Amino acid sequence: MAVGGAGGERGAEPPAPERVLFPPTFSVSEIKNKQRRHFMFVRWKQQQRKEKLALRKKRRKEREALGDKAPPKAVPKTIENQRVYDETTVDPNDEEVAFDEATDEFAPYFNRQTVPKILITTSDRPRGRTVRFCEQLSTVIPNSHVYYRRGLALKRIIPQCIARDFTDLIVINEDRKIPNGLVLSHLPDGPTAHFKMSSVRLRKEIKRKGKQPTEHVPEVILNNFTTRLGHSVGRMFASLFPHDPQFIGRQVATFHNQRDYIFFRFHRYIFKSEKKVGIQELGPRFTLKLRSLQKGTFDSKFGEYEWVHKRREMDTSRRKFHL
Repeated sequence: MAVGGAGGERGAEPPAPERVLFPPTFSVSEIKNKQRRHFMFVRWKQQQRKEKLALRKKRRKEREALGDKAPPKAVPKTIENQRVYDETTVDPNDEEVAFDEATDEFAPYFNRQTVPKILITTSDRPRGRTVRFCEQLSTVIPNSHVYYRRGLALKRIIPQCIARDFTDLIVINEDRKIPNGLVLSHLPDGPTAHFKMSSVRLRKEIKRKGKQPTEHVPEVILNNFTTRLGHSVGRMFASLFPHDPQFIGRQVATFHNQRDYIFFRFHRYIFKSEKKVGIQELGPRFTLKLRSLQKGTFDSKFGEYEWVHKRREMDTSRRKFHL
């Protein structure tokens, strides 16, 4: 009876608090058995998530209790807000920058004195995917024309473009039937930028895409081009489009720079109500990475380069960006 009584008393005791499975000094690498190591790692990650969620709930309750006296939320650390300061960062109110903008190669486009006329061409004998990409890109950029190269050298194309009043030349390169590079040359005097292209998606490959774009001139948005180099690249992209957007078309072309990767998206505004506005992607989409910026028009042998991406010298820190 005494044993039974003792057992009854133990059953009436309150449940013990949840035991911490892993001490602070726990290391998964010390477990030799691979299967056991994977199992314990999954359990450790679950415990980490529970602790993080509990801490978040605790902080939210404290903020609700304090009300207006609650301390400001902590700003999370990201690679962007820990960026290494660049000496060439552009100040929008700088008089020198304003003078350069008024006298550079792109000034006539921003003053609406010159109407952009773009020629889009390809590498020699392009394949089907590159052809479709060029056709879709021509529907995004107004007053653009597509020409498919067949054995004609690029140095012979440039004088013909200048003679026919083209203001920019876009060359889409490909490798193994996939577009992998873009050369943008501003005519007649340059500069010329060479980009690596990746993550190309045609319209049929985009989920929940909108209908075909209209012929309206789109609005252009440039994000995070903060340095002198980035400022020049952003103005090159902006000079491809006429500077009188037709807002009735509700179309917008976005060049978003993040960690020196330039993401291109083409959207249409969807007005759901007087206060709510959505966007619908039209495509195509792609990502660019600047490889070089060259003075003058395209010249692979004797061209003078303003900037060249050198991995060993420039990619020494994840927090250092150039655009």
